[in-house]
Amino acid sequence: MSMLPVTDLCDKYSDDLQILDPVFTDFGGRLDFAGPVSTVKCFEDNSLVRLALEEPGESRVLVIDGGGSERCALLGDNLAQLAIDNEWAGILVFGCIRDSADISQMDVAVKAVNTHPKKSFKKNQGERDVPVRFGGVNFMPGDWLYADLDGVVLADGELSL
Repeated sequence: MSMLPVTDLCDKYSDDLQILDPVFTDFGGRLDFAGPVSTVKCFEDNSLVRLALEEPGESRVLVIDGGGSERCALLGDNLAQLAIDNEWAGILVFGCIRDSADISQMDVAVKAVNTHPKKSFKKNQGERDVPVRFGGVNFMPGDWLYADLDGVVLADGELSL
């Protein structure tokens, strides 16, 4: 898929887009990504993140609502490799990741709030493909997310320029 610059999308569709607050950092070796949204809502438990990334990504974007917790990581290099192997377009984490040096060398797009060395709990708690809200944006499964170095925008459907 040819990437559409977020700035150009804002110029053309500004009235129809939700623009994510600029509190995310790029950690992956790829810096731009786009695709339909799939969500995981979890708090300090990444069990459902693993389950999601073990599925065929089909060029979707995994949006993880970790409640913004900065007490543990919800994604590390092993899960990032699953995203690559299963062809996910990218991952957006409202929370922390770990293994950031390794992830920066991988062919995966990851945006997150911060890093933390501690792994999360594994209690199989959370929800899949439910509406989530963070960063001033309402994420619905199936919405289209576009991200690059300039930011993240969300649209009701696929866009073109």
